[in-house]
Amino acid sequence: LLGQILDQWFESEPLKATLATDAVIGAMASPHTPGSGYVLLHHVMGELEGRRGAWGYVAGGMGALSQAIARAAAAQGAHIFAEKAVCHVLLGRDGRAQGVALQDGTEVRSKLVLSNASPQITFLELTPQEQLPKDFVQRIRQVDTRSPVTKINVAVDRLPSFLAAPNTRDGQPLPHHQCSIHLNCEGTHLLHQAFTEATHGHPSSRPMIELCIPSVLDPGLAPRGCHVVSLFTQYTPSVLAGGRPWDEQARNAYADTVFDCIEAYAPGFKASVIGRDILTPPDLERIFGLPGGNIFHGGMSLDQLYFARPAPSYSGYRSPIPSLYLCGSGAHPGGGVMGAAGRNAARVALEDFRHL
Repeated sequence: LLGQILDQWFESEPLKATLATDAVIGAMASPHTPGSGYVLLHHVMGELEGRRGAWGYVAGGMGALSQAIARAAAAQGAHIFAEKAVCHVLLGRDGRAQGVALQDGTEVRSKLVLSNASPQITFLELTPQEQLPKDFVQRIRQVDTRSPVTKINVAVDRLPSFLAAPNTRDGQPLPHHQCSIHLNCEGTHLLHQAFTEATHGHPSSRPMIELCIPSVLDPGLAPRGCHVVSLFTQYTPSVLAGGRPWDEQARNAYADTVFDCIEAYAPGFKASVIGRDILTPPDLERIFGLPGGNIFHGGMSLDQLYFARPAPSYSGYRSPIPSLYLCGSGAHPGGGVMGAAGRNAARVALEDFRHL
C-alpha cells in the first residue's frame, strides 16, 4: 500500500498527498489500494537529461514528439501513411503476419508487423480470431481497462492567480506557473474519497486536479498574453450510475465542478476562460483508441505487469501470430512517455528478422 510507504517516510499530509497523486494517476485506484506503490515507482523511474525522476514538457506540444520520431524514421527510409486506418492484419497460409490491409483496400506487405495499438484492438479487432488461442483471447478480453481520467484542455486570456502565491502586477509567469500544480490534494483522504465516489458511478465532487500551463515555457502554443491550461482530472467512471451516458450535459456538469474547484484556489479563473475541450473516458477511447479511456492501454496493477503484460507467456513482445509484435503501452513495461516498450519490441523483432 502506498499509504503505508508514505507514512514511513513523511509527516506532512499535503506532501504525502501530492506524492500520492503519481501513485493513482491514470489508475482507478486510491492510495489505499494494494499495488498503488508500484504506480508511483513507475512514474519516477528513469531520467530526463541526466536528472533522475524528472519530467518535462515537449516543445511544440505532445504532437511534436510524434513528429520528431516520424522525421527520424523517414530519414532512415521509412514510409509513413498518415490518416490511413488499418482494417486487419494479413496472414499467409503458414499463419505468419505478412502485412496489413487498409480500410481503403490497399495492402501493405511486410515480413514483420509491429502494432502500437492496444492489445484489445490488435488482437480482438485486427487479427482473425480463429488464428489465436482461445485462452489468449479470453485473457485479452479480461484485461482491466477501467480509467478514471477526464482530460480538459482550456484556453485562457490571462495567467491564473493563486491565493497561495498571487501574480505580480505585470502578470508575468512565476516559478510555480512552470510546474505541475496539484489541487484538491491536501490529504490522501481526499483522494480516497474522490475514488470511492467514482466506484459508485459518480464523478468526484472534489476531483484530483493536476494543472499544467505549458504555454508558460512554450509561448508559441498561445497568442501573446493568453495561455493554454492542461487539466488532468480524476475520478470519472467510464459508465455513470444507472447506465447514464456521458452526454453534453454530464460533460459540462463535471467540467463546471472542476472549474469551481480551481476558482476556490485561483479566483477569477472562470472569468479568464475563452474555451474548453472536455474528454471523458469514452471520448478518449473513441478519439485515441484507448480501451476504456485508459492511458496505459490497461491498468498498471500487479496482476497486469511484468510477465503478465499483456498476457502470461506473451510478455516478450511476440504474439501468438508469428511475425506480429506488440510495441505499445499494453506491452511490458507499460505506459508513459519513455518508449521502452517500443525499443524492446524493436530489438526482439530485429533478432527474429535476421533469422527469416
